[in-house]
Amino acid sequence: MAANVIARKTLQAFWIRHPHAEVPLGTWYQIVSKGTWSGPSDIKAAFGANVDFVGDNRAIFDIDGNKYRLIVHFAYPFKTGLIKFVGTHDAYNRINPETV
Repeated sequence: MAANVIARKTLQAFWIRHPHAEVPLGTWYQIVSKGTWSGPSDIKAAFGANVDFVGDNRAIFDIDGNKYRLIVHFAYPFKTGLIKFVGTHDAYNRINPETV
């Protein structure tokens, strides 16, 4: 079963304000929504150095050469990813990725 990504509208709202983000975020969405993630190792295998992990099953993705950051909470048993944050690298530096 492919992953269910919740809050795609969050991505769309962001790329309306940042048009250069549309293609890389759209590509990320396509990859993740077709994935069958059973744990962080599966995501790491797909995204390599462009993903890090913090507590609460959250993955931090570097998007478009690290211009943007995306934080997603994964519920692996349910094959679901909930977008918690999408923003510029600057905006990311002002938040706590474990609590956003």
